[in-house]
Amino acid sequence: MSGLLEVIAFDAADAEAAQAGGADRVELCRDLAADGLTPELPVVRSVLAATDLPVRVMVREQTGFGADVDLLRRRVGELLDAGAREFVLGFLDEHGQVDLDATRAVVAELAGRPWTFHRAVDHAAQYRTAWARAVSLGPDTVLTAGGPSGVAEGLSHLRELAAVQDADGVELLVGGGLRQEHVPVLREAGVRAFHIGSGARSSGPVLAELVRSWRELLDS
Repeated sequence: MSGLLEVIAFDAADAEAAQAGGADRVELCRDLAADGLTPELPVVRSVLAATDLPVRVMVREQTGFGADVDLLRRRVGELLDAGAREFVLGFLDEHGQVDLDATRAVVAELAGRPWTFHRAVDHAAQYRTAWARAVSLGPDTVLTAGGPSGVAEGLSHLRELAAVQDADGVELLVGGGLRQEHVPVLREAGVRAFHIGSGARSSGPVLAELVRSWRELLDS
């Protein structure tokens, strides 16, 4: 069975290459060195015009996983006005756990639109508690590497989560140091959705041929 393939894009050219390579969805952000921040509005508009793929737009205004709720709520309104209809977000509190109040406040601005709780769960003080709290907030997807160090170190957690994702009512989206050699193990465990950033690039923009290699792997 084919798996879902989501590709990180920074601009319209990235999104076009992702689509040409067979991606199912794009995550749009900027500044990957900061783990992804909210993209500029002109970029959002250009990406939405450039691709037919669903585009999930990052809502994150600072390094780390704290939340300036008022700013984030304004940013969601601006993104909606720019045409964004799917989102990526998630915040931690001062104790290193999922910030339920802040995340709920921002999610309320989405008015029921689909969203992913991102890798903030990987950096929480208690990983499985963070997963449960993230799920309770109502995303349709949770993006995780299974821990802060990436998929290679998080495989045991990912296997456990794959077994409960249907009961939890979310899609487990695996990304963060994901390599093609991880895919067979993850697929066997029940993972259906994969997220790539550097795996779609060769130090520069997204390359359709690299995306296609992932597409073929997931389709095999």
